[in-house]
Amino acid sequence: MYEERPPAPWLAERVACEWSQVAETDTTQLVVPDGCVDLIWGPDGPFVAGPDTGPMPTSMRAGDTFTGIRFKPGAAGEVFGVPVHWLRDQRVPLTDLDALPELAVEIPEERLRAMRAAITVRLRQTSPSDPAAPAIVAALRSGLSVHEVAWQLGYSERQFHRRSVAGFGYSPKTLQRIVRFQRALRLARSGVPLAEVALISGYADQAHLSHEVKRLSGVSPRRLAA
Repeated sequence: MYEERPPAPWLAERVACEWSQVAETDTTQLVVPDGCVDLIWGPDGPFVAGPDTGPMPTSMRAGDTFTGIRFKPGAAGEVFGVPVHWLRDQRVPLTDLDALPELAVEIPEERLRAMRAAITVRLRQTSPSDPAAPAIVAALRSGLSVHEVAWQLGYSERQFHRRSVAGFGYSPKTLQRIVRFQRALRLARSGVPLAEVALISGYADQAHLSHEVKRLSGVSPRRLAA
């Protein structure tokens, strides 16, 4: 069972949600790119899940519990003490990162509180995320090209690439593909026919949609939406 909740009010500017998941059976959970960075407490302790560029199958045993805090795309900043692109496609134990204190909580119900407190301290200690990050995501989500977004925000192509890698961990083109993919996934899960999903999301056609979804998730659009 997976559940999402709104973040604590004082974290809402940079945190997308708090979430928890309990595996009801032995299974493999397919994690797909969403542009986010998560602090997660799993069966083996707390770790950071960096921004992904492809599918990340995660093995879960019945009864395994995961608790997470998910940052908005481009909002993690320097919270974890390393550049965001260093975390790309990585699952890094918190003990390997010196930025956050060691989280040692015996009671599972107290894990989220401890994670929230540690992040609150780090947000006060570190530089804010790129203030342009929400505008970049919104512009790409609207269907603008990388070149058009750079021009709209007054960046050269080189400046845009540098800011995108620093803020999101991706090049602008990869970020565009992931934003478009997530938009298509939301539409497909709401029941919109795939041909219409492709048109709305900015794909050339349904075949292009299928190819990109398979490339980013490892499965077909119909299977992923289900």
